[in-house]
Amino acid sequence: MAANLFARAWPSHEVRVSLVESPQIGTVGVGEGSTPTLKRFFEMIDVPEAQWMPRCNATYKVSIAFEGWSPKSGLARYAHPFVSQIDTLSQNTFMGNCRRRRFGLDVHTDPGDFFLNGVLAQARKGPQAAQTFPFVMDYGYHFDAGKLGAFLAQTAVGRGVQHLQRRVVSVEQDDAGDLAALIAEGEERIEADFFVDCSGFASVLIEKTLGVRFESFADNLFNDAAVVLPTPVEERALPVETVSVALSNGWCWRIPLTHRFGNGYVYSSRYLDSDAAERELRDFLGLTESSEEARHLRMRVGQREHHWYRNCLSLGLSQGFIEPLEATALLLTQISVELFIHHFKKGAFEREDRDAFNRLVHQRFERVRDYIVAHYKLNTREDSAYWRDNRDNMVLSKSLRQLLDVWYRRGDLTQEVQRQKLESHFGSLSWHCLLSGYGAYPELSKEQPDANDLYREAGVAHMLRGCALNFREHRENLSVLRESTKVRA
Repeated sequence: MAANLFARAWPSHEVRVSLVESPQIGTVGVGEGSTPTLKRFFEMIDVPEAQWMPRCNATYKVSIAFEGWSPKSGLARYAHPFVSQIDTLSQNTFMGNCRRRRFGLDVHTDPGDFFLNGVLAQARKGPQAAQTFPFVMDYGYHFDAGKLGAFLAQTAVGRGVQHLQRRVVSVEQDDAGDLAALIAEGEERIEADFFVDCSGFASVLIEKTLGVRFESFADNLFNDAAVVLPTPVEERALPVETVSVALSNGWCWRIPLTHRFGNGYVYSSRYLDSDAAERELRDFLGLTESSEEARHLRMRVGQREHHWYRNCLSLGLSQGFIEPLEATALLLTQISVELFIHHFKKGAFEREDRDAFNRLVHQRFERVRDYIVAHYKLNTREDSAYWRDNRDNMVLSKSLRQLLDVWYRRGDLTQEVQRQKLESHFGSLSWHCLLSGYGAYPELSKEQPDANDLYREAGVAHMLRGCALNFREHRENLSVLRESTKVRA
């Protein structure tokens, strides 16, 4: 991703970009999900969906569904749909009903019913509309990360990036402490003026060489491990959403690709060992007798004290990670690259530009952290110490405390989000979806005034069902893409 965005930002005669990658070290590649930010990435590098999606077993993603996180909410599941242009017609209705429900009125507040992508997810329809539909749709993707990495490497090379298949064995610094060169096997020396650390949790440059401290989020994000198992795609109607199902000591993702489902149990090793986690995942997936080998992963949840230090930028897992919930990893990587390009163009190696970049990225991680922490803080499960400890944990940021305080005091949450300047992180609609989905409401009032349900009064269901008629079943969307690829070939 970084190489492609760099190649777009700087002409090859001004900046030479080299990507050094070991063929012996694979990617995590468990079946990935994204936010709509990735759609913008492909638009920025001018790569159409028909060019990359079929090659990467990719599917569309319009929503994230949460099952079993808050039994007391009265909802077995709730959805956090991606918001599109058409939703400007229904979003105020949704937030208005949420406000009425906070005052004890019995109104409809299931977030998936108020947004077109939520309705498409229920019908398993893709987000590509007929040409007569005049609104812009926002959506993300599911894809095979290994195949996408290979595709992006090929794309970057075609745009002037030098791709070096080398295994780095050591790193050389100059007398001032800056990075000077990578030393590959065979004592090959690869020099550069600036380095980008994409070495994952190993953090070869930013931590092992430059010693930049890692700030752990373990005090309020307990999960540090995952076990992964694929399953075949058997449903005729392919889902168009990621599903996150709460289990005894964590949660399981279910991500549909065209050729398989990616499944993984994210848990805390403080509450569950790896063998027990694998057994629980196999039971959940109906694979207790399967010979399919599970993969076990460990996670470092947190972020770097400095994401850009000296002449090194850390990206991806080397810069930080806030567990897979809500698919924020690629979002934070892409935003970091875009911000780096902006600040580097302003001042190159000037300290004030580097400091401004670090403040912005650090804040991005903190505010995304708040949104993820809220998922655990608001749970109403009673089946294990893990869930109870998450709910009782009071290690909350000032920002998160203020948001929850405004909500429970029946204040204006949108105004609070704007006051804190949070719209570029998770905006007011996202917070309304989360809090409403968890049933973070008082008891219903004994006296209920006459029809005040804006969902019914505004005819939201009728409008969105009518809009959904402009869309095809998800598999048909993907078939059209494949046929388009053949025509292009």
